[in-house]
Order: sequence, then C-alpha cells, then structure tokens
Amino acid sequence: MDNLLAAIRSGDHAALEQVYDEWSGRLYGYFYKKTGSQYLAEELVQIAFIKLWTSRHLLSDEWPLQVQLFRIMKTSLIDVIRKEIRDTAAFQQYKSHITTTNAYTPEPATDAQLQEIHKIMDTMPPVRRKVFHMSRNLGFSYKQIALHLAISPRTVENHIAQALKQLRQLLR
Repeated sequence: MDNLLAAIRSGDHAALEQVYDEWSGRLYGYFYKKTGSQYLAEELVQIAFIKLWTSRHLLSDEWPLQVQLFRIMKTSLIDVIRKEIRDTAAFQQYKSHITTTNAYTPEPATDAQLQEIHKIMDTMPPVRRKVFHMSRNLGFSYKQIALHLAISPRTVENHIAQALKQLRQLLR
C-alpha cells in the first residue's frame, strides 16, 4: 500500500485504478449505510477518488494510504451532508415565501387553458415532463421521484422549478 501511495503521489494512473478497484466497493458500502441512497453513495465514491487524485501532492508518508483515503471519505460525506442541509433550508425558505406570497385560491381551469397546458407540457423535455407529472398529478414527493428516476432530489426540484417557470411564461 505504501508503494501505491508513492505511485499515486507521482501521478501514476494505474496505481489510482488499483486503489479504486480495491476500495470502491468498501467506500460505496460505507456511504450507502450512512446516506441510504444508492445515488449519493455512488456520487460520494467518485468525489472521494477525485479528491484523492486532485490532492495527491498533499498525501503524507506519515500515514498509510488507507487512513488518508478514509479521511477524504469522511470529509466528502460531511461536505455533501452540509450542502444538502443548506439546499433543503434554502428550498424550505423559498417554499415558505411562495406560499405566503401566492396565498389565493385560483379559479378552475377552463378547457382552453387545460389544452394550452397540455401543449406546453408536450414541449418540455421528457424527464421534466415526467417529474412534473409525478409531482403534480400523482402526488409523489421529491424524494420519491428522485428514488424512482434515480436522480437527486435537487434535480427534481430544478425540473419542477423549470416546468413551473415555463408554464408561467407561456400562460401569460
């Protein structure tokens, strides 16, 4: 493992591949256990190895590669969790703002308006249309949609926001 440390530090791609082959499964298991998300676990494994490679010049001879990899792994997990917390808080604040500024009961849509909405929906990219349909028509939560489509909840939020923006622009 010490030879791999020196090889990675010197920029040897084959050494990185060897460490990836040996450790990616263990890292995935750890991340999956901590997050409960296949998508996040896969992302975190990639992030950890990207960080290992991009910070290879900072690797120390004082610590085994395994210890340094676990340190990178844990900081990657902490970074992602902090980002998720920030994103969730920002979304809740946005949702609260929208709820308070749009607190009115809309009139039922006419047949002409429904036809216009369906035309707009047909122009949306397929994933956005599916995400919007699952959210608005089927009542799925963002997390449920994310799990069903194997995308992140943040991507679901972005698709919903873009779909609503597109609908608002074309219905004015």
